[in-house]
Amino acid sequence: MEHANRILVLDDEAELRNMLQRFLSGHGFEVRAVADGKRLDRMLQRERYDLLVLDLMMEPEDGLSVCRRLRAEGHTLPILMLTAKGDAADKVIGLETGADDYLAKPFLPDELVARVKALLRRQKMAAGDPTVTTQRLRFGSFVFDVGQQTLLRDGVPIEIHSAQMLLLHALGSSPNRAVSRENLLARARGRDHAALDRSVDVQILRLRQIVEEDPAKPRFIKTVWGLGYMLVAGVES
Repeated sequence: MEHANRILVLDDEAELRNMLQRFLSGHGFEVRAVADGKRLDRMLQRERYDLLVLDLMMEPEDGLSVCRRLRAEGHTLPILMLTAKGDAADKVIGLETGADDYLAKPFLPDELVARVKALLRRQKMAAGDPTVTTQRLRFGSFVFDVGQQTLLRDGVPIEIHSAQMLLLHALGSSPNRAVSRENLLARARGRDHAALDRSVDVQILRLRQIVEEDPAKPRFIKTVWGLGYMLVAGVES
């Protein structure tokens, strides 16, 4: 029997925190809820979680600071950020900080569940079962195994965020050919809700910062104007 996905909720408002815990538990998730970043850190040290639901507007450490710190510490679990702000600029800031999705309050409970399930599916894809593809792609000092979804630099495994791995897999499945933005959006954001076009650009930038000597002048992850993006790589069977 498949284990229940484990979700950690961080919100400094007790009423919302308890509501999220009850609602998500009622949909079959195993949920823990904490009120501040210090308790969050202790939970993450003790146990493994599949997803973090994170409130943006908190004190003394707000959600953006928590998200930024977790990513800097190497945590790769998906993060769904909740906020009362619905401005597009705030969404971009949250995504650029390392959040995987963004949900503005007030929201429908069913929308929350749909977003959580989409992020968990995406994480599963990135962790991924081997595909029928057995290609290995070489670009610069990197080797990407498309089927195993592993990235090596000078023979050493590189851990990258799940969203960037999905984009790399989408590009690597069609090397040296343009992959449309629509294709990348479907893979990177899931099909359950409208995606933010800008988020693809953010993840592409992060990929370039990993694999390019000069991200402003990319050699391997090229922009194909009017079409999408392309991974320029040598192909091995």
